[in-house]
Amino acid sequence: MNACIRAVVRLGLDNGMTITGVYRGFDGLIDAEFKVMATHDVSNIIQRGGTILKSARSKRFFKEKYRKAAYKAMTDRGIDALVTIGGDGTFMGAQCILDEFKIPILGLPGTIDNDLYGTDNTIGYDTALNTVVDAVDKIRDTADSHERLFIIEVMGKDAGFIAARSGIAVGAEAILIPETNTYLDDLINTLRSGWRNNKTSSIIIVAEGDNLGGAFEVEKKIQEHFNKYDTRVSILGYVQRGGSPSAYDRLLASRLGAEAIYGLIEGKTGYMVGVKNNELNYTPFLKAVKHNKGIRSDLIELANRLSK
Repeated sequence: MNACIRAVVRLGLDNGMTITGVYRGFDGLIDAEFKVMATHDVSNIIQRGGTILKSARSKRFFKEKYRKAAYKAMTDRGIDALVTIGGDGTFMGAQCILDEFKIPILGLPGTIDNDLYGTDNTIGYDTALNTVVDAVDKIRDTADSHERLFIIEVMGKDAGFIAARSGIAVGAEAILIPETNTYLDDLINTLRSGWRNNKTSSIIIVAEGDNLGGAFEVEKKIQEHFNKYDTRVSILGYVQRGGSPSAYDRLLASRLGAEAIYGLIEGKTGYMVGVKNNELNYTPFLKAVKHNKGIRSDLIELANRLSK
């Protein structure tokens, strides 16, 4: 997100705007946690993970009185347009501001889950994907040396994009995602087939929202039906959300941040700015959050074929 903030600030200043940073998201709007940004405020941040403006979920913003307080804080400071970075919750909040106060607002897709409709990739997804691949490559060394089955849980409560693509990239023997039902018999047969083919170690990638209940439940069920493997569980957790952003994410974030400024200048409002087929794309907030894209079926088929 820092690369995105940097682009918004510098392109805005270059176009004669006053750019104000809002700390802690919608809570910061309510509490008037503002900082007028100069170009040096975004120096040396493009390589940093996270966000210099901090982030917070705001329960208060669900209540009308706090949204009115946010609007007053903005107008008192002369803020006449907003750029938000986030996912479903951020865009729903942005839609409320648009509906109630008619303030021009554009959103940028920032979520590692990559589940927003209207963009091929979200800011942070590529970095998270590379973090998972790097971690699993290291785990694979131990799995192979000790002839173990590792069940590795990655983030993805409602979407399996990280699991699906990282699973293919690391050569996982099985990939379990929320979008498709995992049948235990099929999983056991896959492991037995690997055993017959002299595989002495295996990697299973599990999205946290898989219907079997996560990595520990998967391990328990496997042990009940197939105990030839020495099994271990690794939960990658929040390591996926941090770290220096990949080159792709820095480029994507810079491109989208700049386009948000151009879009506001052109009078566009109520859209998420994304990239589809390498072309900039505008998607209405409610369509972006209500029409979550699905995982390509050919990726799942590829993963199944390559695991044999």
